[in-house]
Amino acid sequence: MRPSFDLSFYLVLDPALCGGYEATVRTALAAVAGGATMVQLRDKEASTSRMVETAQRLKAALAGSAALLIINDDVEAAIAAKADGLHIGQQDMPVAEARRRIGERMILGLSVETAERAAAIDPVRVDYAGIGPVFATPTKPDHQPPLGLDGLARLAALSPVPSVAIGGLKAIHAPAVFAAGAQGIAVVSAICSTPDPGAAAEIITQAIQRGKNLASQRS
Repeated sequence: MRPSFDLSFYLVLDPALCGGYEATVRTALAAVAGGATMVQLRDKEASTSRMVETAQRLKAALAGSAALLIINDDVEAAIAAKADGLHIGQQDMPVAEARRRIGERMILGLSVETAERAAAIDPVRVDYAGIGPVFATPTKPDHQPPLGLDGLARLAALSPVPSVAIGGLKAIHAPAVFAAGAQGIAVVSAICSTPDPGAAAEIITQAIQRGKNLASQRS
């Protein structure tokens, strides 16, 4: 049985932005203390062995918290580190292969950038969708054209699984993200590029709560 998960505050760790691998672990701890509910390790330049080492340190550091650890792209690292989940993009590997390799007990997230891909998600294999980019972002220079908030709402409505919005998002965007129908907001530089990740996380957590309250009032 796969673990339950809360997409509300989804931190994507970029070791380069965090200032190195030691700082990445410290950043994750501070962000989780400030309210982050899920932590993804994304490092496209790292070897699998480096990903495993960092993931294991993150998993140990997060033990005792409710936050889950997701590995981006590297299925071997996700399995070896006994992460809570794997996140893949459209070009990484077929969804069926990813699910076969990680088994039924690991969460699987899938990035989607178009309405067609959102509607085509297989909810038997995929647990959540990462929808974006909402806005242009330098943390992923090869991204597709930004969707904007209207595009986010369209794809979130089409997705058969819960969705988390990503791409150029900061605390100020949280109310609009939840109003658009997403179940969470993913941030990278809004935490990894700040001198005080814990304080930044607390601000984002407060904005998320406001967003959730407003969304519930509208429904």
